[in-house]
Amino acid sequence: MSVIAVAPAAGSGQRLGAGVPKAFVTIDGVPILVHAVDGLIASGVIDRVLVAVPAGQVEAAQTVLDGRPVEVLVGGADRTASVRRALAALDDVPDGIVVVHDAARPFAPPGLTAAVVETVRAGHGAVVPVLPLADTVKQVDDLGTVQVTVDRSTLRAIQTPQGFDLALLRRAHAVAASAGAAATDDAGLVEALGEPVYTVPGHPSAFKITTAWDRGLAELLVAKGVR
Repeated sequence: MSVIAVAPAAGSGQRLGAGVPKAFVTIDGVPILVHAVDGLIASGVIDRVLVAVPAGQVEAAQTVLDGRPVEVLVGGADRTASVRRALAALDDVPDGIVVVHDAARPFAPPGLTAAVVETVRAGHGAVVPVLPLADTVKQVDDLGTVQVTVDRSTLRAIQTPQGFDLALLRRAHAVAASAGAAATDDAGLVEALGEPVYTVPGHPSAFKITTAWDRGLAELLVAKGVR
């Protein structure tokens, strides 16, 4: 069963404030997108990689990814639309496993990707890496007043790469498209079907780069040799 990776990388990166699309912001002189794709390939379990970038950035992405077995396509208006476009490009693939990985998580360990794929192969149709929450969590109202302290023991922070049976992910996106729905991750679309989503231990290195602080942290980790 083939394993196809989809890397949504069409974000504008406005909160990062770098003046270029997030995928092309560099960490240690290398674009975030390249770090993410190299991590996927290094897992040794990916047969094909599709990258969705902003309109007008296809050639730039092909240039920075030169020499890697990657197909670049134009992403959509949001993350869900970008993944949907990638799935449309897979119409010739009858079945398999799809790994969806945010390019904004450039240092997800290759072993994490391998663990996700292995768990899908074991029979779980949807698999996500998770981390327990370290901070106390409180629910607040519109004025910012604390209403209740939430029991964090059952809460998890969700990461990528996320793995799916291709048929299940296609069905989740088809239903979401017909309802005009979107989600912050593909597992949310699978949840909406009432299908189970299985978890595996995540990794701190798979954090998401959203702000200048995150970028600075990433640069520091590289400088210290900790990823």
